[in-house]
Amino acid sequence: MAENENTTAGQEQPTAPAPAPVAAPAQPAQRDSRDSRDSRGPRGRGGRGRRPSDNDGDKSGEDLAEKVVYINRSSKVVKGGRRFKFSALVVVGDKKGRVGVALGKAAEVADAIRRGGELARSKMQAVSLKGVTIPHEVYATYGGAKILLRPASPGTGIIAGKTVRSVLESAGIKDILTKSLGSKNAANVVKATLGALLSLRTREQIYKSRGLEIKKVEAPKAPAAVAA
Repeated sequence: MAENENTTAGQEQPTAPAPAPVAAPAQPAQRDSRDSRDSRGPRGRGGRGRRPSDNDGDKSGEDLAEKVVYINRSSKVVKGGRRFKFSALVVVGDKKGRVGVALGKAAEVADAIRRGGELARSKMQAVSLKGVTIPHEVYATYGGAKILLRPASPGTGIIAGKTVRSVLESAGIKDILTKSLGSKNAANVVKATLGALLSLRTREQIYKSRGLEIKKVEAPKAPAAVAA
């Protein structure tokens, strides 16, 4: 039995084949930092981005003029300190007789302006104009604000303050005389100006509302020359 054990122990054991080398998993291609920033958009995390222009939010593709009239800051005292919020009064118009006014509120100034612009675009209304001026004199009030608008001859320009001017320029008016007679509150002045513009009526609109037709008056003919 001892010899058999020695013989078995002396025999060479078969060598197991070496395992095939396993290929390393392919490493994903590293993306450029600029591509990763662009994929997150201009407002993505880590990217500074650019502020959208006035026409970025305009779905109709019209060239709209957006003006910020007034920005107000309000604070609320809480347990941890103060919380600030901002409100922005924005006027939007296409300078072709359509204008809108809205008040946007948010925790940041940029967000308040953006929301105000979006609301103003959705509230745009048509204004009756006569060329680049108004068809007649109009007077309107809102709260304590009182606004008087008068048509002006070509070349006069916009004779108005900063608040009233923003509304008139957005509507496309270039020649007008104005006077603010009451409160200087920016919100009330803007709403009074917009109310005055919306109350304007052209001659054709007035005749149509009364069911009348405008008669064309022909110029008198010059008398024929009398032969000598």
